[in-house]
Amino acid sequence: MNVKRRTLFCSISALVTMVTLPAFADCAALPDFSQLRAALVGAITPASGANGGLGFHMWGTLVANDGTVCAVAFSGSQGTSQWLGSRVISAQKANTANDFSLGKNATPAGSLFPTGLALSTANLFTAVQPGGSLYGLQHSNPVDTAAAYGNHPPFSGTGISTANFNPGPASGSSFGTPNDPMVGQRIGGVNVFGGGLALYRNGAKVGGVGVSGDTSCTDHMVAWRLRNALGLDQLQGVKGVSGDASHPDNIVFDITANTDGTGGTGQAPNGQGGVGHSAGGFGHPKCLNNPADAAVAGLPPVK
Repeated sequence: MNVKRRTLFCSISALVTMVTLPAFADCAALPDFSQLRAALVGAITPASGANGGLGFHMWGTLVANDGTVCAVAFSGSQGTSQWLGSRVISAQKANTANDFSLGKNATPAGSLFPTGLALSTANLFTAVQPGGSLYGLQHSNPVDTAAAYGNHPPFSGTGISTANFNPGPASGSSFGTPNDPMVGQRIGGVNVFGGGLALYRNGAKVGGVGVSGDTSCTDHMVAWRLRNALGLDQLQGVKGVSGDASHPDNIVFDITANTDGTGGTGQAPNGQGGVGHSAGGFGHPKCLNNPADAAVAGLPPVK
């Protein structure tokens, strides 16, 4: 009987440890919640400003190099001051940029990108369209919704649920605070439009940042300014696909109508709908109140 009790005690202790310990991540290498929020607020401009878009409030998420969420913040006065659905999208974007970017000394000899590759989520749009070389990527690595929303499903068949060790589902009032349920979790997710960038310190990839809450084009602009404000745009020669060495993972607006007249350049200006043709293969459609070409080219150069 004592053996059974000890076995049960050890099993429950192991389960408690599994439920309560945070995922391994070096979040100490990234800015904290207060720094993220302050930089996010400072990166937003009015709709008439350089970022274009709707001039809405934003969500921002930082993930560590292993994909663990380190901080989630919003720019408005409360969580409902920005699109609530954009909270998880911002984490998806951070996860995607981190997942599909590499830093210095990460690629083998003979690579096309010997110094590493920085891919923004905006760079993925064209390749994931039907017929594209990455079609279906957006359906890989699905979001762990229990981690994303703080829901706690029971452990199947054990008779023990996380409710034994947790007071219950997270309150929505914790979203975008230091106690956001995503913090310390790897939620996964892939997003293939603007707003996600990998983070670099001295050429080494240290994580990713995602921004959401406006048009996808404006999300990219804000994410770029946010990364710069956090001092994590030290690519140190890491290459991208934009064709601009000083903005290697910048959004690319090179989508035009197909030769048969179908497709177009996006929603606006002068968009015809449909995907169209990207000359470089990494294009992103234009958005409502699209940032001017000069504004996109004028984003702070990486270091």
